[in-house]
Formats: sequence, C-alpha cells, structure tokens
Amino acid sequence: MAAKRSETRRFHALYDRIYRLDVLRAGWEMVKRNKGAAGVDHKTIQEIEEAGVENLLRNLQRELKQGSYQPQPLKGVLIPKPDGRPRRLGVPVIKDRIVQTATKLLLEAIFEADFCQCSYGYRPKRKAQTVIEKIRQDINRGSNWVLEVDIQSFFDNVDHEILLNLISRRVSDRRVTKLIRKWLKAGVMQEGHYEPSEVGTPQGSPISPLLSNIYLHYLDRIWIQRCQSIGALYRWADDMVVLCRKSQEAREAKRRIELVLKRLRLTLHPEKTEIISLWDGKGGFDFLGFHFRKVRFRKDHRLFFVYRWPSQKALKRIREQIREITTKRFNLSKKVDKVIKELNPVLRGWG
Repeated sequence: MAAKRSETRRFHALYDRIYRLDVLRAGWEMVKRNKGAAGVDHKTIQEIEEAGVENLLRNLQRELKQGSYQPQPLKGVLIPKPDGRPRRLGVPVIKDRIVQTATKLLLEAIFEADFCQCSYGYRPKRKAQTVIEKIRQDINRGSNWVLEVDIQSFFDNVDHEILLNLISRRVSDRRVTKLIRKWLKAGVMQEGHYEPSEVGTPQGSPISPLLSNIYLHYLDRIWIQRCQSIGALYRWADDMVVLCRKSQEAREAKRRIELVLKRLRLTLHPEKTEIISLWDGKGGFDFLGFHFRKVRFRKDHRLFFVYRWPSQKALKRIREQIREITTKRFNLSKKVDKVIKELNPVLRGWG
C-alpha cells in the first residue's frame, strides 16, 4: 500500500525482514512446492527435510543476521531451446533458493506497485490467456502492423550495475542490494569448472524473473509515458510485440525500442526482430505459444478476422513432453493411473 501511495518513496530496513523466521518459512514452503533439482551441494528437498528444516532455517537466520551468509555457485544445466540450440540454466542450492524466495516476496510487494499494465509475465494474478485475448481484440480493432521484438540473449546480457541502480530507486537498504549483488556474482559451476559471472542474471533462480521485470520496467515506463500513441506494447518477460495501425508507426516503434535498449546495454536480434503486415492474411506471428493470423470471414470474403492457434514450436514441445511421459519413462510395472497423473498437469498447463 505504501509503495502505491508514493512512486518516489524508497524503502529501508528491509533486510531485517528477510531473515525473519516466518518469512524464511514461507520461502521454504514455496521452494518445496516448486520442487526442482539439487544444486552444486547435491542436497535434495527430501534430504533437507530428513536433516531438519527448522535447523536449516535458524542457521540461515543467524548467517543473514551476522552478515556471514555467502551464496554458493550455481549449477549450470544445459537444456535445448525449441530451435535446438542449448539454453543454460543456473540452479542454486536449496539454501540459496530459500533466501532468494524470501527476498522476492518482500521486493515483489514494492515493485508490483510500479509495474505497468503492458507487462504480464511472472507477475501475480496476471495470466497468459489475458494478454493473448487483448492482442486478438487489438488486431481486430485495426492494429494490422506488428513489431515482433527479440532481445538478443537478454538474460545473459543484463548489466549488473544498471540493475542494482534500478533496484536502489525503490530500495535504500544497502544490505539488500549487497545481497542481490552476491547472487549476481556467485558464478556458475559447469561440468566441474567454475565460471565467474560479471554480467547477466541466470535463468533458474527464484528471483531472476522479478529482476528481469525490474530491468525491463525501464522500457515499459518510457513506452507508456512517451510512445503509446504509435502502438500498444505487450510484454511477457523478454518476449514482446508492439501492435500498430500503420507501417511507419511500426518502424518508429522499432527505432524507439532500439534507443531505449541501448541505454540498458541490450540489442535487438537482427534476424528475429521483424515487422509483419497482417492486412491480407498472408502474414502472421507467434507469441506465447500461439500463432496469430487474419483469416477471411466465410460469409463475406471482404472481411478478415484474427484467429489464433497453437504455434508449431508449441506443438512440437507438447508432443515431446507427452512422448517423454508415455514412452521413455513408461514401463509395464508403472500403473496407468500414475501415467495419467503425470500427463494431466502437462495437458492442462498447455491448454
């Protein structure tokens, strides 16, 4: 509430709240619910529970209070992107995930008061279905030119100093920014080799989505204040589109976004960023797992309406997930109801 009442208020004495036992417990419960792999210490959720969660939380509280807390390097894990190229995730140890989640709970309440309506990804009470429907309506109202924005290696190129400066506009407690700096600089263990991290925010950390939203809120704010007249921005994390009524507006939108991203030390991907015309139904674009394209109205071929259906990448991804559950891990000793239990969340989440 205080963050909403004043856009310029800076919050202090936040660090003491992070190590409160009730906040750390809330962080633990979220980490446990999200499951996830072990970090570089190889400790699993089950092993933490067997060793005693309360002892772990009290030790964390003591370390944070005394200032002796030091995060461990992230475990580097490579997963394939839809285009086949590898994407590196950084998996923190469970102990660090608890503290990051506790910090996220406090910071989220502050920055949510600032975030713009054009931002949807990884935010409480904001769903992909909402932005998908808004895009459909906007196109049907005449936004026939789309700027499809792709930021080149966004998570790998987040500038630490710029990010910490953006955080400090709302958070004056230096102990909190020092804590976030430690996570950003923790480095990655990849196949037994330590790699320092001088730039970027790792995908896989609980706090990373919030940090990415804080970073790109700089773009959102400028767009809402100065650029809304040329097009509507829709952003989900680092994926975004701008819907415009004229081709020159789409070109101007690209120029302005390039200028703002330059201030953030980011660049547009030269091949994946493009301007698409939806006028005659020949052009379309993918966003959040759906393909958007205009189709002729059956009763009057002079009219076009936008339709959406699952993109080829999304279909390929869901087929691979289903195949993984029903073939690779399936064996005769596995009961059918267990296979169904694994399949249902995948199908519900995709649908």
